[in-house]
Amino acid sequence: MLNVEEALRYLGVRGPVPDGLRGQAEDMAAQLTARITPRFVYRVFPLLREGERLSLSGTGIVLPGRTAGTLLAQCDQAVLLACTLGSGFDAMLRAEQARDMARAVLLDACGSAWVESGCDAAEAQLQRRLPGRYRTDRFSPGYGDLPLQVQPQVCAALDAGRRLGLSVTESLLLNPAKSVTAVIGLSDTPQRARIRGCAYCSMRESCTLRKGGNHCGS
Repeated sequence: MLNVEEALRYLGVRGPVPDGLRGQAEDMAAQLTARITPRFVYRVFPLLREGERLSLSGTGIVLPGRTAGTLLAQCDQAVLLACTLGSGFDAMLRAEQARDMARAVLLDACGSAWVESGCDAAEAQLQRRLPGRYRTDRFSPGYGDLPLQVQPQVCAALDAGRRLGLSVTESLLLNPAKSVTAVIGLSDTPQRARIRGCAYCSMRESCTLRKGGNHCGS
């Protein structure tokens, strides 16, 4: 389900919601969810350690930096996840931009909330398939010190181009725009939450990742 409250936060709404805006957001959310369904793929990989170096077995992917090291410290596996609203959302957004920019901004915010809901659905499926395994927060290339440069490798490991129509631009952002890739650690011990999502992030308004239509996780 699309979280309208989250969509309003993506719009920058804090405190009481202005008259009529909630109704507009709910109407836009209903239109979006009737037309577009988030699609996702994920794969589980053994997590390899060589000193402080973390890599995913069989992929050539190295996860450098403190962010991955902290979040995956107690994990022996990692999940790669990709989720997208697809090119249909981009076409829907372009049509709204041509008609009404205010509605287009609202649709964009709903799209951000909807792709995050797709990621949540993927995690719910993962939990059902792997009972007894504990997940870390999901985090994405571009979050913390995990570089965007791993984005193409993540998409390749998931065969995301064929399976989701997902590609990486020269500037290392995802196309279609409302798409997310993420890493999730798996452990035998409970993992405390460290990331609350970009709707809560202090960098939300200036984040270049969000301006490109992407997200660092939730």
